[in-house]
Amino acid sequence: MGKFSALMIILASSLLFVLQTLDVVNGAGCYGSLASNSSYAQNRKNLFSTLANKVLTNGGFYNASLGQYPNRIYALGLCARGYDPKVCSNCVERLTLETQRDCPNSMDSFVWGSDEEERVSCLVRSSNHSFGSLELSPPVIGMSPDHIGPLINMTLFMLQWESTVNRTLEAALKASNSSANKYYSASYAEFTAFPNVYMLMQCTPDISSQGCKQCLGACLKYFREQFRGRTGGMVSFPSCFLRWDLYTFQGAFVNLTRVPALPRPPPAQEKESSIPDKKGRSMLWVIIMIVVVLTFINVLVFIGFYKVNTRRRKLNNGKNVSGAEYSDSDGQFMLRYDLDMILSATDDFSPENKLGQGGFGTVYKGKLLNGKEIAVKRLARGSEGGIEFKNEVSLLTRLQHKNLVKLLGFCNEGDEEILVYEFVPHSSLDRFIFDEEKRSFLTWEVRFKIIEGIARGLVYLHEDSQLKIIHRDLKASNILLDAEMNPKVADFGTARLFDTDETRAETKRIAGTRGYMAPEYLNHGQISAKSDVYSFGVVLLEMISGQRNNSFEGEGIAAFAWKRWVEGRPDIIIDPLLVQKPSNEIIKLIQIGLLCAQQNATKRPTMSTVVVWLASEAITIPSPKAPAFTVSHSQSEDGTTSMSNVLTELSCR
Repeated sequence: MGKFSALMIILASSLLFVLQTLDVVNGAGCYGSLASNSSYAQNRKNLFSTLANKVLTNGGFYNASLGQYPNRIYALGLCARGYDPKVCSNCVERLTLETQRDCPNSMDSFVWGSDEEERVSCLVRSSNHSFGSLELSPPVIGMSPDHIGPLINMTLFMLQWESTVNRTLEAALKASNSSANKYYSASYAEFTAFPNVYMLMQCTPDISSQGCKQCLGACLKYFREQFRGRTGGMVSFPSCFLRWDLYTFQGAFVNLTRVPALPRPPPAQEKESSIPDKKGRSMLWVIIMIVVVLTFINVLVFIGFYKVNTRRRKLNNGKNVSGAEYSDSDGQFMLRYDLDMILSATDDFSPENKLGQGGFGTVYKGKLLNGKEIAVKRLARGSEGGIEFKNEVSLLTRLQHKNLVKLLGFCNEGDEEILVYEFVPHSSLDRFIFDEEKRSFLTWEVRFKIIEGIARGLVYLHEDSQLKIIHRDLKASNILLDAEMNPKVADFGTARLFDTDETRAETKRIAGTRGYMAPEYLNHGQISAKSDVYSFGVVLLEMISGQRNNSFEGEGIAAFAWKRWVEGRPDIIIDPLLVQKPSNEIIKLIQIGLLCAQQNATKRPTMSTVVVWLASEAITIPSPKAPAFTVSHSQSEDGTTSMSNVLTELSCR
């Protein structure tokens, strides 16, 4: 038995060596940014006060919003199928109180809760943005402290567990009788190891079936890789909930699905398995030795293959892009689209579906067979688009934020390199802010919302994501607007990945758009987060003026705004459409824009500081220094840009 235990420890250690670990957020689902004042909390309290009744009168599922931007609150309530009205109301009411208690300042929250006495489960969710898209962050978990006993046949148990999972998941995806019953399934199975095992799955009704499947798959990943051997537990995301246990925690369990148990081994086999003879023990010892040796060899091969493949990819600069090389932050592989599917969706890249064109390719609108609208970026052949393609796929697969455009997949068949994004109906910001007619739709409230959203997206890139990324090409044409005019930072083809502790780098390859590049980057190739801050400052001033950067006396908007600031007349650059709006608030943003566009990079604020300034009316903002500007530029013979003025010319890729 001593040798057997030692070998099992070696085997377990070898296997754990190659398993990936997941970041887990324990506790309540409070996340996102903090409310800037008490108005948001008051709006949430007012909306929550009627949420329980609204859920009951709308069939068990209800969502609504209240207030005005930036303190507008969106809330959602849901009771699982088969709920008792009074119990459902109590459950939702309790979770609204818990949310206000545990997440007093968080603008985003979700709580999948249950009443163990009444045995009902419900959801209360709130946010400062509308719902409807899949959200897989953060996870909230709860695990049973008990482990499955050592005498249980774990192989047989997991076979039965997976069988229950498949049947429950299948039933959940098919459930669509009503909005509240959609994506709901509850089941139980008579296991060999235990009398009964109960399982419940539920997605919010506002996401797609594919999104529900992906969300529940992410929940199952925690059990399979992190919590194997526990006797129950739960994992929830904002979009879905999974729980299983050894007792009927969900009393309603309407139309409970019974999953047939796998057959129990014959008694004779059980006896032989539990009390092996001497010959059997010898054979078992040989088998274990073979398994251990093979496992150890496989681990060595895996390590060697990984190192060789990593080195090869570095030498080839990531030349071969395949679906298996790129996975998102939740471990889901990127979808690799067939070229025929792309051609069908875009009607063979029909000119009627063309949305726009840049230096690296053309963007088309497409529609998949399932009705989902997509944006397809077809990179130009023979350009530097190949570098952009690899860069964007490798970065966007690991980024997820509401103010970043979402990459759905890619295609690289033959000489075609194609990126597939979520479709953003209002196209890019430059189509609005620089258009005489459409600019009227950009009220001050909408412009402020866009400016703040861009800032939050950059904070995520610079500080909050698992990667540290410098965009390098921030401009109005690379900001997309969704149906509610929420901004999404796009085009990461020239973005630069930094190490966590890296603050600055140098490059000879100057990539970006003239007029938006910081002087230290353009003149000396010095890249830092402050490079993006500079670009943000230019975009902010464009938003306030409604004019392009190069429209101000040939010197750039930052230079023009600085002169008017020194003269005490900053209001001159304000868009005439905003003359009736609060000038003090607009002038404060001009001040922030000038601070971001200062010549000295060390004097520029961080994007997190900018977000604080935007949200606060009480903080004293420092006075800006002069921005960098002259009136001419040139380009060196080796192809690298050499320019003394970064504010005089705008060119679109």
